[in-house]
Amino acid sequence: MAIVVNMPRLSDTMEEGTVAKWLKKVGDKIEEGDILAEIETDKATMEFESFNEGTLLYIGIEEGEAAPVDTLLAIIGEEGEDVSGLISGGTAAVSEDKSSESEDATEETSEEMSDDAEGSAEIPEGVEVIKMPRLSDTMEEGTVASWLKNVGDDVEEGDILAEIETDKATMEFESFYSGKLLYVGLQEGESSPVDQVLAIIGPEGTDVNAVLSSVTGGGKKKSTTTSKEVEKKSESSTENKEASKSVSDGERIFASPLAKKIAEDKGIDLLKVTGTGDNGRITKKDIENYTPSTDAKPASSEVKAESAIVSQPVSMALPSGEVGTEEVKNSNMRKAIAKALGNSKFNAPHFYLTIEVDMDNAKASRVQINSLPDTKVSFNDMVLKACAMALRKHPQVNTSWNGDTTKYHKHIHMGVAVAVDEGLVVPVVKHADLLGLTQIGSAVKDLAGKARNKKIAPSEMEGSTFTVSNLGMFGILEFTSIINQPNSAILSVGAIVEKPVVKNGEIVVGNTMKLTLACDHRTVDGAVGAQFLQTLRYFVENPVTMLA
Repeated sequence: MAIVVNMPRLSDTMEEGTVAKWLKKVGDKIEEGDILAEIETDKATMEFESFNEGTLLYIGIEEGEAAPVDTLLAIIGEEGEDVSGLISGGTAAVSEDKSSESEDATEETSEEMSDDAEGSAEIPEGVEVIKMPRLSDTMEEGTVASWLKNVGDDVEEGDILAEIETDKATMEFESFYSGKLLYVGLQEGESSPVDQVLAIIGPEGTDVNAVLSSVTGGGKKKSTTTSKEVEKKSESSTENKEASKSVSDGERIFASPLAKKIAEDKGIDLLKVTGTGDNGRITKKDIENYTPSTDAKPASSEVKAESAIVSQPVSMALPSGEVGTEEVKNSNMRKAIAKALGNSKFNAPHFYLTIEVDMDNAKASRVQINSLPDTKVSFNDMVLKACAMALRKHPQVNTSWNGDTTKYHKHIHMGVAVAVDEGLVVPVVKHADLLGLTQIGSAVKDLAGKARNKKIAPSEMEGSTFTVSNLGMFGILEFTSIINQPNSAILSVGAIVEKPVVKNGEIVVGNTMKLTLACDHRTVDGAVGAQFLQTLRYFVENPVTMLA
């Protein structure tokens, strides 16, 4: 059965999109995950992938043409299938039934129109309905990690309303409107599909229920926080701000997810931390600057404990503890990681090749390079540059498996695995083979910082043709990675180790590092992977060749 593909909403403010380029043409076979087209939004040009399989039967928007969101973009189905009814909006498919059901349809239409006239009113002037944004190209639903504004609060354009957890990252969502926050459609921790009502902003005293009715067609969705609660919340706002500093059990602690994570790692009680953010919200800076106050109570408790031990007889009973487990809801990012890596490991036949490289020249060269003013190059930057140059000499490794075909990428975009609090993201250094060592270093530092601060854009995590994962800074000597599809290979970088090595027939102290290449055997054979590693070894052991 044919499937209609509409113009997607690829950003939260996108109203229409322009087809920059079609990567498939009518008659082509489409696999799930294939890139159909490059869509230009109001923010960036993004690749749009297919979530369906079949034959591309129809293209509704030609290259260079623009169309509103949800306009017919393409139709995918079985070869030879008649889609004329879908192209004309389904009129052909239902023409046979119209003659027999025209009277019923007229009555139903008139009833619906009268119901709409009574049950739905126009949205009042100055009121804005904010819907769950699509913050990444693959985002189907979002989870509210935390609200930074409460119902009744004044909101200015540019204020951060909430932190939204997508399948790739937790991102701050800012308001494009000013007014009072009248309604919240989701509580913290709750999820909803893209384009569901997230919040309503407008003048104080607006009838929220009437607005919801006009948006949802009669207000089928139950209000989580109605306008009647606004007065109660505004009256108790002062009390809530005071209570946020000394929260009792069961009440909300105003803290960012990152602050909560750091506090948990350091064993800091959030009840004792004073927040400096909006509404007393605890931020990362508050946790880092927190100093525990010295208290004499622990000393007295220790004295009591010691006296209790002395006075009580020693028990010979074996210690007994409670057995318990805690079930934590998986984040969208964690589920996306599980799905992507699971598919890669189970679908792509992995094999691994490991070499040990001499790092003496690399260490010496790095010292010389970093002695220059305003220059900072890491060993990871050197490995990235070496990989990019080796890929240019071995294009078979810079490929993607595409079922009946293999894609040879003429560009070299290096993915760099970066660990964040919620999991793992892979920012992409574009055209790495054309960049110098210092340019690669600056790009990696900038992208990694954005990723850890949840400021990275989806477009900065797309399009990699090869990936590097480095755990050497954690002391890991050697490891294997799962291929970041649609790449054909990923390089695992271990730690630099000082140890005895044989040089010119003598045992001397040397510095070595192990590199492991994971290959997709569908596109990269053993000999090809080995030749790539030989070239990579040459560049890493002779850094001057990368400066030429």
